[in-house]
Amino acid sequence: MSTQQFDPNKAQNLAEIEKQFAVKAVEHAQTYWNLLEKISPRALRLSKLDDEIFEHTMATFPEFNAEGHEKLLKLDEDSLKTEEGKKRWRDFINQYETKVKDFNFGSLIRTDATNEYTETNTIFVTRMQFYAIEIARNRLGLNDQAHEIAKADAEKERVKKEKAAATAGKKNGKS
Repeated sequence: MSTQQFDPNKAQNLAEIEKQFAVKAVEHAQTYWNLLEKISPRALRLSKLDDEIFEHTMATFPEFNAEGHEKLLKLDEDSLKTEEGKKRWRDFINQYETKVKDFNFGSLIRTDATNEYTETNTIFVTRMQFYAIEIARNRLGLNDQAHEIAKADAEKERVKKEKAAATAGKKNGKS
């Protein structure tokens, strides 16, 4: 076994591993959306460290505190991926390496907190970025509209299933 240090910049991208990461990220997003449907975002806790993460996020990223929380409400993917942005986030994230399981796993996040997960409203971030942003959005009421959208979507799905079951029942009764 080699004792050489792993260099992620030289690692190969293996398609099967990337697919597995993508599946996990989608499952995480679906789970979170289901939580937003059922629980008021202001009451939702994503980790045991929500208070610490919220305070740290708001102190480290004062732009999220600007009037109206516009930079938190609508994320600018480009600002997250500049060299300065990457460094700020890396410094933030690494403080949770021993505190948060899967702190650097990939997650999907909505760029616009007022809308649901869609192809055009989703970017890939680390789990800690997801926690930092979504905990802040929840605490500040920025996910309230998403909560209402998720509840409405769930209700539409329930009605659709009831109609399908009723239609199936009528067909079975006539046969």
